[in-house]
Amino acid sequence: MKPALNLHRIRSFAPSKALVRNFQVLAFETSADDTGVAIIDDTKVLSNVILKQHADHEEFRGIHPQVALQMHDKNLPTALRQALKEASLSVQDIDGIAFTRGPGMPGCLAVGANAARTLAAALDKPLVGVHHMQAHALTALYTSQPPPSYPFLTLLVSGGHTLLLLAYSRTSFEIMATTRDDSIGNAFDRVATLLGVPWSRERSAGASLEAFALGAPELNAPFPIPMPGKLAFSYSGLISSVRAYILTRSDPEMTIDPPQTLVDPFLKHPPTPERAAMQERIRRTVEIMSLQERKSIAAAFQRAAVGQLEAKLRLGLKECLKKNVHPGSIVVSGGVASNSYLRARLRCVVESDTEAGIRLVFPPPALCTDNAVMIAWASLERFQGQDYDELSVGIRPTWSIEDICVRDG
Repeated sequence: MKPALNLHRIRSFAPSKALVRNFQVLAFETSADDTGVAIIDDTKVLSNVILKQHADHEEFRGIHPQVALQMHDKNLPTALRQALKEASLSVQDIDGIAFTRGPGMPGCLAVGANAARTLAAALDKPLVGVHHMQAHALTALYTSQPPPSYPFLTLLVSGGHTLLLLAYSRTSFEIMATTRDDSIGNAFDRVATLLGVPWSRERSAGASLEAFALGAPELNAPFPIPMPGKLAFSYSGLISSVRAYILTRSDPEMTIDPPQTLVDPFLKHPPTPERAAMQERIRRTVEIMSLQERKSIAAAFQRAAVGQLEAKLRLGLKECLKKNVHPGSIVVSGGVASNSYLRARLRCVVESDTEAGIRLVFPPPALCTDNAVMIAWASLERFQGQDYDELSVGIRPTWSIEDICVRDG
């Protein structure tokens, strides 16, 4: 395996305003395939290191849980050393240690949690476990001027989640809509694989699909938006629609030899021989497609994927009016929020369909994708209130954002 030691540092984001006393936090983020370590002083970013794993997952065309765990084990010490060096601090200077407690991939979460617990015990420092999606939702409080005021709507779009929330406070969220199946980020990644989008060692498969689709001509058969009028997301049907369209372009005379499938114990749904044969037919069909047609399919998928966000956001705004809730801002965060096409389309929704004065807020693209800065920021209020976790605190791979304050040690 080829480790990808891409260090991404962020120094330039001044806080919207100081929310807590001066406090230096060391934070770990290992919920998926990015190894993140950051240090903040008050709300000022002293260092932000992210070690990417794209090269290590290339042969799988997606995140392999065991590989991700192994790379976190390997990369975390390097990221920690780099973060301390960037901040010009020693580990003894740290006042508190934060980590992503959940939700996320169990093995990956455990690497960061074990590191945080061990350091907190050895250094006798307070410890705080953070909800990953809460951290995404709160990032705009520190990067936008003026910061969003409560209540605000937040659209969280990532590889693991698609959520429309009402945020009433830092710890009080109401889920207005969630996905019934696949997340939008997972859909981007899977369609990128279906279309043979070139793999990048610098960015995710979904981000590569965005670049691949740029400037593509219209597809004659656009993909539908599911569940019109319902405040819920669904992306499995869109993936199936892309797959079905590709199969319509397949040569019916194509001979597919029974593929040899290797059993991978870490795959939730290992392919059956029939499914493997269909995947091979899709692969060979895409292989003989023109580049222009593949780009057109990618662009049509992206339009439908983002179009669903637009439609559900409009429904969410109407639901807010029914509740007599008037959000002043719509915060869009999570890894998929770095997508430029998505940003442009949602701006159109806000400009044309919402009441005067409502703002659309995006964190900087580098702070939309997973990072430890957001984990550190989200922990600040609890450190200020001396609301610490026990050293025995466990990870929570499945954890509703509505249950942030429900702790189970």
